[in-house]
Amino acid sequence: MKSRRNNIVTVQPSKEPEIGRWLWAMQDTRNRTMEELESVTSAMIDWLPPNNDTAMGSVLYHIAIIEADWLYFEVLEQPFPPQVETLFPYDIRDKQGHLTQVWGVTLEQHLQRLETVRTLLLDVYQSMDLAEFRRVRALEDYDVTPEWVLHHLLQHEAEHRSQIGSLRINAARALNAG
Repeated sequence: MKSRRNNIVTVQPSKEPEIGRWLWAMQDTRNRTMEELESVTSAMIDWLPPNNDTAMGSVLYHIAIIEADWLYFEVLEQPFPPQVETLFPYDIRDKQGHLTQVWGVTLEQHLQRLETVRTLLLDVYQSMDLAEFRRVRALEDYDVTPEWVLHHLLQHEAEHRSQIGSLRINAARALNAG
């Protein structure tokens, strides 16, 4: 018997129910990413497509560092604290502007990094009130609110989840053919 799906937005623990709904969406997005990764093997993590695009592990690293970057630089308006800086030994992009290729990191290590960053994000947002959630941060090149940051991170992860799915399918074909 097929299990019944529950397509209902609930309020995640938060000072403000409206923010809690956004946090539910963040967790729902992450759950879908985790489902996409269920059949990923260790060989797939560093598999590089023939066009030398990006390995799956590099995409996972990128998702985590972008989430941390928006949390610290835009929302908290501060640089990474030392404990967060150690999570990211590589720059976001290489000298050519491509995602940095991150090799030799296990799926479990990537997932732990994602979980650590998500916990930090949830801790910040759960204690935020609506005024702070909507307070505009006037940065050098743009204005941004924490509310918009969540919107952006939802899209960012969903777009890369699609990339991960494509990499998973193509890696499975290539690794099974060889």
